[in-house]
Amino acid sequence: MTRRTHGTAGEPNPLRALDLDRLRRRTSMKWRTYPDDVLPLWVAEMDVPLAEPVVRALTDALALGDTGYPAGTAYAEALAAFAEKRWGWTGVDVGRTAIVPDVMLGVVEMLRLVTGPGDAVVVNPPVYPPFFPFVAHLDRRVLGAPLGAAGRIDLAVLEESFQQAVAGGRRAAYLLCSPHNPTGTVHTAEELTAVARLAGEYGVRVVADEIHAPLVVGDTEFVPYLSVPGGEDGLSLMSASKAWNLAGLKAALAVAGPGSAADLALLPEEVGHGPSHLGAVAHTAALRDGTAWLDALLAGLDDNRRLLARLLAEQLPGVRYRPGDATYLAWLDCRALGLGDDPADVFLHRGRVALNRGLPFGTGGAGHVRLNLATSPEILTDGVRRMAAALR
Repeated sequence: MTRRTHGTAGEPNPLRALDLDRLRRRTSMKWRTYPDDVLPLWVAEMDVPLAEPVVRALTDALALGDTGYPAGTAYAEALAAFAEKRWGWTGVDVGRTAIVPDVMLGVVEMLRLVTGPGDAVVVNPPVYPPFFPFVAHLDRRVLGAPLGAAGRIDLAVLEESFQQAVAGGRRAAYLLCSPHNPTGTVHTAEELTAVARLAGEYGVRVVADEIHAPLVVGDTEFVPYLSVPGGEDGLSLMSASKAWNLAGLKAALAVAGPGSAADLALLPEEVGHGPSHLGAVAHTAALRDGTAWLDALLAGLDDNRRLLARLLAEQLPGVRYRPGDATYLAWLDCRALGLGDDPADVFLHRGRVALNRGLPFGTGGAGHVRLNLATSPEILTDGVRRMAAALR
């Protein structure tokens, strides 16, 4: 599978479009959780305007009063075309897709299809914190297979976890975060093929959260799990939510491989009533017509990664930062600063900058913070300045 290259086609960097005063007028979680003197660099919302094709699609729908229930396959068709053009992957069969309210609720529904109450779900901590409560609320057991020291899947540890998960003849699933949040690791074809081999050997079903797939930078290749040998019985959740900043416009797609089509067919019809019709309209427009905007964003994020690395080296040399190949999230190892297990608390109260705490990410999260770098260079610079000030 060959990754296609893209240019920005003259699109301006959307990360430079909005100043702090305008951003503080927003009423979403990122900007309303903390007091105005706190700079929010935490939850996965980007400081960008919407891509113009998305604005047009929503405006047209509102002008028509087109605010009913979602219908049709336009979203799935747009994803299939995007996947083929972007990743050289033709494996999104519209007939093996289902619209779901969002990626995490889709994950829950996929796990419900392939496991039962009390069964184990393997995850790779440190990992996206909602994995833990969502799995627990589903009455499944979370079983951790921590990432290796380089932030990659440790296949030996994963195999041990698979053995534990299926002990006694129980069903089990592996909730794969690909690309990985918070490290930004992009799993290789070889790694994913090895995962599929182990899953097949132990009878573990793979459910892949691939929400960050469009946010892969440079020459790194995103490999859909369903595309690797042995991945045919996997289930994937995809969405335009993270890449185009559409978290408030709920809609995602469950995608089945050829070997899991029968599982997906058992998804209750009412699950498809949960997504927003306007969400589906927005996600469709993003995938179909928003790639130039996305490429401009990716270029801006790459600039911000380099900026963050330089700022940390200059002002916080004790912080270890290994830029990831995907997402707009930076996983910062602050253990050398002597701030204890929860450095985000120190940065918040002494520096007035809000970051995600590392502890909720599970094993490997102590002493770490997650920083959202999808903002302007000026705000990012101020954020690091505040972090440094917290140590004085």
